Amino acid sequence: MLALLELLQSGGVRTMAELAERLGVEPRTVRRYVNHLVDLDLPVESVRGRYGGYRLAAGYRLPPLMLSDDEALAVLLGLIAGRRAGLATATGTAGETASAKIRRVLPSRTADRLDAALQSLAFTAEPADFPAPRTEVLLAVAEAVRHHRPISLQYTSGDGRRSVRVLHPFGLVNHSGRWYATGIDPAIGEERTFRLDRITHARPLPGSFEPPAGNDPAGHLLRSMARAPYQHAVSLRIQGTVEQIRRRLPASIAEVREGADEGWQDVEIRAESLDWLPGVLAALDLPFVIERPDELRDRVVALAERLAASARRDPARS
Repeated sequence: MLALLELLQSGGVRTMAELAERLGVEPRTVRRYVNHLVDLDLPVESVRGRYGGYRLAAGYRLPPLMLSDDEALAVLLGLIAGRRAGLATATGTAGETASAKIRRVLPSRTADRLDAALQSLAFTAEPADFPAPRTEVLLAVAEAVRHHRPISLQYTSGDGRRSVRVLHPFGLVNHSGRWYATGIDPAIGEERTFRLDRITHARPLPGSFEPPAGNDPAGHLLRSMARAPYQHAVSLRIQGTVEQIRRRLPASIAEVREGADEGWQDVEIRAESLDWLPGVLAALDLPFVIERPDELRDRVVALAERLAASARRDPARS
């Protein structure tokens, strides 16, 4: 509707065919948009005849952007936070140009106050530095998700191999600053996850598909990460609730299932290194049994001995 309003505001009579082509929609959609604008008391006039179409009443202009101090600050902080958290796309300047446009149309008093707030702002964490997806790729995948359409992806894997993949996408997920597309590869009938920054081109395909019941793109991504092949496969039994275990072992790290013994959970972890696990298990403060590997058991015993030795140390001699 805003795009239609901008076209009409440029002046003159715009034909139905022209508006439909410029907006990329059917003529009936243009009529529906016009009716919505009229319902909002905007002076859109219908011009009949061979060269008829629609126009805005003479002298009408869009009002300036009207935001309260709270709303303007929320928008600008959202743009800044999005860039720092890795939510931006490959068009890295888009957030900056959007901020500049908002500042230009705000009243000077409000703009000055917001600039003071933003210039005073400091962050304790470094900004995210993740490769960003292409805007056209993200939008193409999002549209395929929304309309349940297959999509062809030109993909480069982590080891540099290039391929063309077909995906029935279920959702887009942003996890720890990276964008992912989840769905099913129809060629093999299995769930797949693709990093959007590794997709160079995305093209919708004819047809449609039906997403599975109970579809959970974020959950699928976390499960696939927890199941990814790593150097060490760790198997534990931990006494406690799933909620207690998840405080230290999130779904992206560990799979947690109800164990055979009441009150115990079976936990599977895949890790490149075992160095971090003894400290995490100690921080759980829950009884646990290490089923494999033996190397982890040795590391936990070594940590316990170092902690016990430090606790016995006489502070007067240190």
